[in-house]
Amino acid sequence: MTTAGAAMATATARLRAAGVPDPARDARVLLAHAASVDAVRVTLIAPEEIAPEISERFEHLVALRAVRVPVSHLVGARAFYGRSFRISRDVLDPRPETETLIEAALVVPYTRVLDLGTGSGCILVTLLAERPDAHGVGVDLSERACLQASANAVLHEVAGRTEIVQSDWFSAVEGRFDLIVSNPPYLAQAEMADVAPELALHEPAMALTDGGDGLSAYRIIAHQAQGYLTSQGRVMVEIGWQQGPDVAEIFQAAGWARVAILPDLDGRNRVICAENPA
Repeated sequence: MTTAGAAMATATARLRAAGVPDPARDARVLLAHAASVDAVRVTLIAPEEIAPEISERFEHLVALRAVRVPVSHLVGARAFYGRSFRISRDVLDPRPETETLIEAALVVPYTRVLDLGTGSGCILVTLLAERPDAHGVGVDLSERACLQASANAVLHEVAGRTEIVQSDWFSAVEGRFDLIVSNPPYLAQAEMADVAPELALHEPAMALTDGGDGLSAYRIIAHQAQGYLTSQGRVMVEIGWQQGPDVAEIFQAAGWARVAILPDLDGRNRVICAENPA
């Protein structure tokens, strides 16, 4: 029989040969999932022999990861802002840089939140979990994404303060909100040829690109969101790191007040924040 450590070493080499970024980390996470143990315990079981059924499960997971199926899809979850969210190929995989939007939103009080293109619900659920007195609405054009967001709202015990609605942006939205947030599809169609296989092959295209210049969602939000905000309300949207000036100009041209570009932890433009001029 093979030890856990030897199995991880073999898997790491295989994933590295397949061009997988950070293969050692992925091998560790996948072995933990196969063995039903916490990832931090994998090093403790490294000298131990692994049972045949665990070895078989691990081999299957590594084979899928080698063809660039995302780890989050293989284990069914992804960590975001200290919580674990259920993930599938029907929604965008939460990214660490999106936490920049969360940090910015938490600076000012809010009680009513609208999340446009909610996907997994990671943004909305996190904002509600961090503010126990807040309520929110999440909308998505995808029915499957709405189901995923609803499941995550239940998982993190905010379902009673959450409404998930299938909607094409604002089409089914009612009421006014203190905060409108969105991580819209911002890749231009021309950029899709260069994205990693994990995104191109395994994540919904409608969550990645608008099929045009990558700016259409921002134009919709900039021109319609004021009608759904309270007088002191704000909008915050995630952007591609090169889009800051273009998206800021869209909001400024639509008459928004105090338009600001916020950087992520790597110093790259990541979030546009604008206030209702009313």
